Amino acid sequence: MTRESLSPRAEGSNKKFSASFITGAIALVFLVTGYQTALFVHRAATARIVANRDEPDTVYVVDRALAREILEEMYGPLWADGASGRSGAPGYGYSSSSASYAASGGFTPSGDVVVRRNAQHSSQAQKVREQNAPRSYECFPFDPNTVSVEDLQQLGFSLKQAQSIENYRSKGGRFRRKSDFAKSYVVADSVYERLEPYINIPLLDINAADSAAFDALPGIGPYFAAKMVSYRAQLGGYSFKEQLMDIRNFDEEKFAGLEDLIRIGPHPPFPLWTAPEDSLKLHPYISAYAAHGIVLYRKSNPRSAWTVEGLASAGILSPDLSSKLSRCLLAPAE
Repeated sequence: MTRESLSPRAEGSNKKFSASFITGAIALVFLVTGYQTALFVHRAATARIVANRDEPDTVYVVDRALAREILEEMYGPLWADGASGRSGAPGYGYSSSSASYAASGGFTPSGDVVVRRNAQHSSQAQKVREQNAPRSYECFPFDPNTVSVEDLQQLGFSLKQAQSIENYRSKGGRFRRKSDFAKSYVVADSVYERLEPYINIPLLDINAADSAAFDALPGIGPYFAAKMVSYRAQLGGYSFKEQLMDIRNFDEEKFAGLEDLIRIGPHPPFPLWTAPEDSLKLHPYISAYAAHGIVLYRKSNPRSAWTVEGLASAGILSPDLSSKLSRCLLAPAE
C-alpha cells in the first residue's frame, strides 16, 4: 500500500501529542498524587492525635518507693496496711482518691510499677481530638427547646450540631412537636430513632399561659391570643379544650392545628350554687334570664336537686348550654 492510499483518518492516527499536553498531564498526575498523599498524612496525623486521647503519651516504669511518691502527687495519699493490693502487689491499698489509678498504670511481673501520664497538648491538637474522637453518648429526657449545648453533646451531637440547634432557637425557632425536631437537618434519622422516646416537649397549660404563649401556637396571632386570655377570664378557667371553639371564628381547623399542643391545668371551680345573680350572668353559658332562674331554683328546690340536669329540665338552661356547663368544673352544692 502506498503513502497516497492512506486515508486522512489513518494518517491522523500517527500524530503525536504536543509537549504542552504531556506536561499538563504529568502535572495533573503529580497534583492528584500530592493531594492523595496530603490526605493520607492528614488522616494519619488526625488518627494519631485522636488515639492519644485514650492512649497515654508518657509511661514510667519505676520502683515502689518512687511509684508511691508519684502516685501520691497525682492522686493523693495512699494507705498500706499489709492487705493485698491491686494486681497481686502486697502491702499496697488504694484510697478513694486514687481510684483512677486503674486507668493510669499497673504492676509489672517483676513488681515494679507502671505509671502513665499524659503530656500537655496544644489547643489545636485538643480541638482535633474533640472534633474527630468517637463520641460517647447518653440517653435521658430532654426538651429540645431548652436543652443546653453541653447536654446536646452528651446526647451524641457534635459541638457544631449542638450550636446549630442553639442558633435556630436563638432566632425564634421552636420545636412544637417531636416531628419538628426530626426535621432539623442536623438530626439524622438514626439519631432521632434513638432519642425519640426521651424527647419531652411540655404541653401548654391554657389556664396559665399568657397572650405571648398563645401567640406562639400555630395559627394563633395577637388577635386570637388576646381573645383566648379574655375568654378564660369570663369562664373562670378552661375546663375542656373544645371551649376554645366558643371564641368567634375559632373554627375546627384552627383547633385541630393545636389540640395536641395544649392541656388543661388546674383552676378554681365555678361556684354555680353559691354565686349571686350578678356574678352568675357574667358566665358565658348563663344569660341574665338564666341567672335569675338559677337563684329562684335554688330557693324553691332542695340541695339534692341542685344539678345542671335539673336546671335543664326546669327550662332554665337550653340543652346546648346545659351540656357545656355540665362539662365545666363546678363547686359542689353544699
